[in-house]
Amino acid sequence: MRKEERAVLLRIFIGESDKYDGKPTYQYLLQEFKKLKLAGATVLRGIAGFGKKSYHIQITSVLRLSSDLPVIVEVVDTEEKIAQIKPLLDKVVKEGLITEEKVTIYFYGSDV
Repeated sequence: MRKEERAVLLRIFIGESDKYDGKPTYQYLLQEFKKLKLAGATVLRGIAGFGKKSYHIQITSVLRLSSDLPVIVEVVDTEEKIAQIKPLLDKVVKEGLITEEKVTIYFYGSDV
């Protein structure tokens, strides 16, 4: 069985070494999103990338492991719940980029 719903997807682009409240920023955000019972969140670690303030491309390799690879935190929920977390993001994300897009989510399973 399938259920369809409109939602908002945020992608939060930060660095692996970014910290908030003594923890990696991605970990802090994930814990907060769980407490707030958001529909879902995933942390993705990039194998290469650069940002506005990078002087060189951050890359993982056999010879050199970068200490600040790109990290993307994706979080999806209703427009109302995403609006509620924006003040938290303003407080926690010191450097980075956030994108927002309207999406359609499809729930699959017998309990839908």
